[in-house]
Amino acid sequence: MDLETKIRVLRVVEGTSVDGPGLRTSIYFAGCRHHCPGCHNPQSWAMDGGDEMSLAALLAIVERNEAPVTLSGGDPLAHPAAMLALTRAIKQHMGYNIWCYTGYTWERIMATDELRRVMDYVDVVVDGPFILAERDEGLLFRGSRNQRLIDVAASLHASAPRLLDLDSSL
Repeated sequence: MDLETKIRVLRVVEGTSVDGPGLRTSIYFAGCRHHCPGCHNPQSWAMDGGDEMSLAALLAIVERNEAPVTLSGGDPLAHPAAMLALTRAIKQHMGYNIWCYTGYTWERIMATDELRRVMDYVDVVVDGPFILAERDEGLLFRGSRNQRLIDVAASLHASAPRLLDLDSSL
């Protein structure tokens, strides 16, 4: 995919500590098909929301911040081809840690080839839809108890989801 490819971005938050450990660059993408009741960001659902940005422009922001990256939204995996190009470029050219928030479960990601390929460049995936009845404000980096912090490399190696050990990774 060409880095001049455009994708719809709601906002980029530089230097945030909310969407993963440490100071990070968080990119919020427009578009989500999950429409979770109680979602804290329902304005992100529209596929035509936000503003168009090229992948090259996003990479320039990431490079300028010299920080790990979080992909959120909306659902970044609503745009698998663009996420593959973006995560590959971030990982191969900058080497930054990448977290990805998605309403898809790990099992669904692994069963869908275009989603699975993105995981080759992601370090942690926060999976699953937000479920209002499972909401827990005391959870670190997620909103409901059904959502998991998945260590992608360990999960790919084991061919099964492996949860991130927050105590040893922070």
